[in-house]
Amino acid sequence: MNGIFFSLVFVSFSLAAYRQLVWTAESHETQAPMALLSQSVIDAAGSAVTLAIGLVGVMALFLGLMKVAESGGLLVIIARATRPLMVKLFPDVPPDHPAMGAMILNMSANVLGLGNAATPFGIRAMQELDKLNPYRGTASNAMALFLAINTSSVTLLPTGVIALRAAAGSEDPAGILPTTLFATICSTTVAILAAKTFQRFSVASPAAAAAKPPNTATAPAEVAATEASLNAQTADGYPTWVSVLVLGGIVALIPLTILYGQAIAPWIVPGLIVALLAFGLLRGVAVYEAFVEGAREGFQVALRIIPYLVAILVAVGMFRASGAMDLIIAPLGSITGAYGLPAEALPMAILRPLSGSGAYGILASIIQDPAIGPDSYTGYLVSTLQGSTETTFYVLAVYYGAVQIRRVRHTVAAALSADLAGIIAAVAICFYLFGG
Repeated sequence: MNGIFFSLVFVSFSLAAYRQLVWTAESHETQAPMALLSQSVIDAAGSAVTLAIGLVGVMALFLGLMKVAESGGLLVIIARATRPLMVKLFPDVPPDHPAMGAMILNMSANVLGLGNAATPFGIRAMQELDKLNPYRGTASNAMALFLAINTSSVTLLPTGVIALRAAAGSEDPAGILPTTLFATICSTTVAILAAKTFQRFSVASPAAAAAKPPNTATAPAEVAATEASLNAQTADGYPTWVSVLVLGGIVALIPLTILYGQAIAPWIVPGLIVALLAFGLLRGVAVYEAFVEGAREGFQVALRIIPYLVAILVAVGMFRASGAMDLIIAPLGSITGAYGLPAEALPMAILRPLSGSGAYGILASIIQDPAIGPDSYTGYLVSTLQGSTETTFYVLAVYYGAVQIRRVRHTVAAALSADLAGIIAAVAICFYLFGG
């Protein structure tokens, strides 16, 4: 991200400086390039803070609701429902091994949009998978598949994007639920198929099978305690037919939301509030206290992202004001636009696998643009791209770095295949529902 941030600023300044040197008062531009660049910096910094303040309330609401669901055991229910399928996907991992439990908890948290909870479980899963890995410093098949699925995880509730759309004045902030669900199902399917296919051509070198010292990495006490508790609750899992039924129900949501999406959309947010609070109440949760605790976390998250929003919105604002964005996007956009990916959304598709905060900033700048807005086709598309794809290289760096994996084998190819599938699926479903 350091390189991306500096490159955007440096290129913007250099191009604006060149244009300033050749600019004259009689030129067709009404404002000097450097003056325009300076104004864009001030405007972008102010809009970043305004956006973050508007995001506080909505983020607190959704994280409060998710805390109620988490306290009521929704994470455990999802984990037990997916365990039989996970055993089939990861035949090299014993069903009762701690790695299986950590992977299930990581994916369950991703499904619910609990990114903060997903990361520690994901790192713990990699540590446990490394104990089963006979090749020191080389990714195993299970590691590669887990990372590919993790970067394309099926998402039922992209809370962060919904909150951002609401803060940007969307009349239908939850309208991306069907598009996100469709795109993530497609990308996850491709991730699994790609990882299983590529592993046949990416054999771990026997020469790498040097004697490994035992992995003594330990998770933080809180994560380890949570993992142990949830592993005990999910050890047996539900019968396979329950998992298949749940998966079929998720898939069935796609045509339902496509056919009746416009009618369902106004019910989603209030219905979700009632459903999650009722779930917590029936499970014996003190819903008010749990909601307040989650809302407090949401408040803190919204405030923590202000510096990141300021940094990326300023950099993107400078990049646009200098004219650099037009030089890059115009030729590519003329090609991708014919296939439903407009030039305005192209930076989002390119940057998303590289930088989560960068893509988030671009999303914010696009849906706040009065000429585009959150409820246009482009607004829906970039929101879906943000909600249905992951920061691939960041995830690979964090998870593999935690266990010092240097040879990633087919992981990148599988993950990028899933990213591409997610982009294509997002374009297809948004074009079908909202037009191009």
